[in-house]
Amino acid sequence: MSQSFNKGSATVVVAASVAALLVACGGGGDSNPASTTGTLSINVTDAPVDSARHVWVTFSAIELKPEGQAPITIDIPDRRIDLLALRDGRSEPLLPNTTVPAGRYEWVRVQIVAQQNTNSSVIELLDGRSFPLFVPRGEERGLQLIRGFSVAQGGVTDFTIDFDLRRSVIAPPGLAPNYLLKPVLRLVDNLRIGTISGTVATTLIPSSCATPFVYVFAGTGVVPDDMDSDPAPDVDPVVSVPVQLNSTTGEWRFRVPFLEVGSYTVAFTCDGGLDTPEGNETLAFSPTLNVTVSANQTVSVGL
Repeated sequence: MSQSFNKGSATVVVAASVAALLVACGGGGDSNPASTTGTLSINVTDAPVDSARHVWVTFSAIELKPEGQAPITIDIPDRRIDLLALRDGRSEPLLPNTTVPAGRYEWVRVQIVAQQNTNSSVIELLDGRSFPLFVPRGEERGLQLIRGFSVAQGGVTDFTIDFDLRRSVIAPPGLAPNYLLKPVLRLVDNLRIGTISGTVATTLIPSSCATPFVYVFAGTGVVPDDMDSDPAPDVDPVVSVPVQLNSTTGEWRFRVPFLEVGSYTVAFTCDGGLDTPEGNETLAFSPTLNVTVSANQTVSVGL
């Protein structure tokens, strides 16, 4: 049975029924509260979808699974966030400086309110039309991020959830006016993230290039592929972002924030508008570039 925390603006009120959990996670029953708890911050950002003006999602709670213990639920009353406003490195706090038991955690689950034929979560298209977003039954597990992490005693742990809207929002035939929300999420450690920023040569972007995109893949020397639901060894991008014209400089620029430290393959395509999350499209990519991301650094590249 899960425990429930009711969250205030910056603290969590711990019910007496979870006092034993606090002692167990603190190790040894120290009476000093600072030695049995730590501070957890979780923010949300998005990899934008190119066919919408707004994507409003209502968040209701965050679940945390302490190792060997029952899950903890932290309420987020009526947090309705326009994820498309969170671009170019911007994020929105879901759990700002929240006190939780110190120790090892097995996973994080995001709870959202997204039901058919309601306005709890909504997508607004570029033409101004709005449609309900809903999470189909059986897809709730997609909101669970299986990634172990630790909250140090008296320390601060800071994460961002990257909500990949391009791969999460689906308009299947026969379900109008509703859109499916099948969340594709990444949990990144804010102490171990960097940014790739760069330009794309104008020769790669002719006037017929309607939807220029940059795709980023984990590892070096990756042969780029579309985003789809095919199983391994099929390669999916970690993230894809639009390339936009800077009207002042005349440069085509892109920026990919919230990438964890490591090696990546970057590729450009004019076929971003053809790519769908559940289809299997053949995209034409430019020659790839290997890039290494370091913590708290922005690496500049040219394609």
